Order: sequence, then C-alpha cells, then structure tokens
Amino acid sequence: MKKINKILNIFIIDIIALAFIFFLPAISGFLNFPLYLVDPMRMMIILALAHTNKRNSYFLAILLPLFSYFIASHPYFLKTSIILLELLLNIYLFYFLISKIKNSFFSMLISIIVCKGFYYGLKFLLISLTLIEGSLISTPIKYQIITTVVFSIYIQLFFRKR
Repeated sequence: MKKINKILNIFIIDIIALAFIFFLPAISGFLNFPLYLVDPMRMMIILALAHTNKRNSYFLAILLPLFSYFIASHPYFLKTSIILLELLLNIYLFYFLISKIKNSFFSMLISIIVCKGFYYGLKFLLISLTLIEGSLISTPIKYQIITTVVFSIYIQLFFRKR
C-alpha cells in the first residue's frame, strides 16, 4: 500500500507539473502577471525534490523543457537545451551539496546560484556566437533573488521533516 501511495504521489506531481507548464500562458493571462518571472520549471523541480524522489526530479528536469518545446515551440530549441541542462545540474548539485554540508537551505541556494551562472554563461556564449537572439537577462534580478530564496526555504522546510 505504501508503494502504491508513493507511485500515486509521483504521478500526481508529474501531472500537476505538466499541466502547470501547459497552462502557464493562460494562467499568466488570467492573473495578469507573467508567471515566467517565478521560474516555473525550477518551481516544479523543487516540488518534485520535496515531494517525490531524485529519479523523478531528473525525469521532470528532462521532460518539462522538452514538453514546453514540443507543445508550444517555446522556448526555441537551443534555449530549451540550456534550460534542460541547467535543471539537471541543479538537481545534481543539490544532492551533491546536501551530502557534503548537510544543510538543505544552503545546498539549494548554492546549487541554484551556480546553475544560474552556468545558464547565463552558456546563454552569453550562444548570443556571442549569434546562435540565439535576445537579451542576456530577461528576468529581472530581483525576481531571481526572491525565487531563489523562496525555493531554498521551501526545500529547507520539507527536508527538515525528513
């Protein structure tokens, strides 16, 4: 029974994550707020980290960017690839850091900061090579700081219970 509950929990989180990404434009329009500012894919990965398991978190880190690309053709493929790599790195670094420093808040905080550096480094390279267009930073830094801290607090609260 416990195994069935775990599988059901994973299934529910995955469906919520996919539905959220699918309906993101409609929800943003309804709320009159651009939800991309709250880093929705990372938010879903954080939920998976807190409420499912490592394997499912990796699965969603691959699935969500690809799902967004194939369903909405957004973002374009190279940016999708960068996001996918960033999310995978985020999960890896989080578990690596938590095994070393034993503090989920700082493990998440550091892993997100490093991943954002990785993302912006790759994006800068692709912009410099004219493989992609656009500005380097599209989400204001203050929103990135707020979401990074909120996600880290959320993980701290749920990993403390474990």
